Amino acid sequence: MSFFELDLQAMMEWRHTIHRNPELGFEERDTSRLISECLDSWGYEVTTGIAVTGVIGRLVFGSGEGPTIGLRADMDALPLKEETGLPWQSQVMGKMHGCGHDGHTAILLGAAKLLSEIHASDNHLWKGTLVVIFQPAEEVGGGGGAQRMIDEGLFDDFPCDAIFALHNFPGIPVGQCEFKRGPFMCSSDKVIIRITGKGGHAGLPHLAVDPTQPLGALILGLQSLVSRNLNPLHTGLISIGRIRAGETYNIIPELCEMELSVRALQPDVRETLRNRIHTLAEQIALSYNCQAHVVYETGYPVLINSDKEAAVIGEVAQSVFGAENVDIDASPLTGSEDFAYMLQHVPGCYVLIGNGDNGYTGGERAGPCSVHNPHYDFNDECMNGGGQLWLKLIEHYFTRN
Repeated sequence: MSFFELDLQAMMEWRHTIHRNPELGFEERDTSRLISECLDSWGYEVTTGIAVTGVIGRLVFGSGEGPTIGLRADMDALPLKEETGLPWQSQVMGKMHGCGHDGHTAILLGAAKLLSEIHASDNHLWKGTLVVIFQPAEEVGGGGGAQRMIDEGLFDDFPCDAIFALHNFPGIPVGQCEFKRGPFMCSSDKVIIRITGKGGHAGLPHLAVDPTQPLGALILGLQSLVSRNLNPLHTGLISIGRIRAGETYNIIPELCEMELSVRALQPDVRETLRNRIHTLAEQIALSYNCQAHVVYETGYPVLINSDKEAAVIGEVAQSVFGAENVDIDASPLTGSEDFAYMLQHVPGCYVLIGNGDNGYTGGERAGPCSVHNPHYDFNDECMNGGGQLWLKLIEHYFTRN
C-alpha cells in the first residue's frame, strides 16, 4: 500500500529543539510559539492562549460538510534532571522531556504540515474539518491541561465528532501499536489522611493518645480494601507514598500523616475505594481514641476508549503497521492520562506506539528504561509510524463521505 511522504528531517529538528528547551506545565511558551508559527505558515486557523499556552489549529477540507476530527498532542516536560548525554540533551537544569511529549508534538506537527499540503493541492477530494490540539500541562496532575482547555471552551468553540491521541511506550518494539476498547488506563487520586491523638512523653504513654497505633493498623487495613472489598477480576490499587509521624524518638507525636496514590480501572471501583478509605480511616482512628481527617483529591478519571472509534483506528493501524504488529486488545495500564477528560466529552481512542529500547548514558545506549527516567529519550525511529497513523486516519475519515 502507499504511504505519505512525511518531512522526517523537519520532525526530528522540531523534536530536538523542543527537547533542548523543556518547559513545564502551563509554561510552554517557546514550544507554543514554535507550534503556532508553523501552523500559521501552513494556512491553519490558529487559536492560542487557551489554558495559558495551548494551541489549536483548524483546517477545513472541501466544503467542510464531512466529519470534524481532533488530534491531540501533549507538550509539557517533567521536573527531572536529564542524564542521557545525547547531543540534544536538555539545556535547562532540572527539566527534561522524560515522557516523550516532544516526540508527540513533532509527530502531530509533521502530520499537520503534510495535511496542509494535501489541502492546498488542486486535485484533493477530501471533505471534513481537522482540529489539531497541542495541549499543555498533561503532567501536572489534578485537572491538568486537558480539563482546563475544556473549561475554557475547547469543545464549545471546536466541536469534534471524534478525537484521538497517541503516546510512545518503551518496551513495545518500534513499528508496533497497542490499545483496547473500553477502560484502558486507570483513574488517579491523591489521598491525605491525618490522624490526631494527644502528644506526650515516650516514657509516659498512658498520659498520651498515640496516633501511630491507628496509623500502623491503617497501613495494613488499607490493603484489605483491595483484596476483600473488590471483585478479584477488577483493578484497584492503593500505594502509600509518604508517612510522617513525630520529630524525635522520645516524644509521642500529636499528629501523624500519610499520603496515598489510589487507582482504579472502573469508575464504580474508584467510588468504592473512596468510600471505604473514608470509613476505614475514621473507624480505625476512633477505635484508638483518635480522630482521622481524610482529604481526597480527585485526579484523572478512568480513560475509556469508545468502541466505534477504537474499531476505526484499529483498521487504520493495521494498514500502517501490519495486522501482526497491532494488538487491539492490549492489557490495560495502571498509569493515568488526562486525555481521559477529553474522552468524557467526545468519543475517541488513545493508542500506544512502540518506543523500543531507549535508555542512554553518556550518549550511548544503556538498555531499556521507562518514561519518567533521567536516562529516557523519545525514539525518533517511531515518528514515521506515528505520523502515518494520523495521516491514514484523516484520510479514512475525509475520503469516506
